[in-house]
Amino acid sequence: MHAPGLPGLLLILLVVLVFFGGRGKLSGMMTDLAQGIKGFKKGLQDEETPVNGTPRVNDANTIDANVVSKDKVES
Repeated sequence: MHAPGLPGLLLILLVVLVFFGGRGKLSGMMTDLAQGIKGFKKGLQDEETPVNGTPRVNDANTIDANVVSKDKVES
């Protein structure tokens, strides 16, 4: 195989500048995308704790329930 010529090198340089160039919009979008992925992964790793900050105790006296609606009135 032979090395790319001048036109090939210029094309590669142009592509690199577009994707990773100084203050281009595409490089900013890539940075935002990377930060979003990192934030998503961090959110998946966080443990769920109750609002009051105390850890949840799972024992025989714990009742698990889901609130459907606070405004719902049963008659």
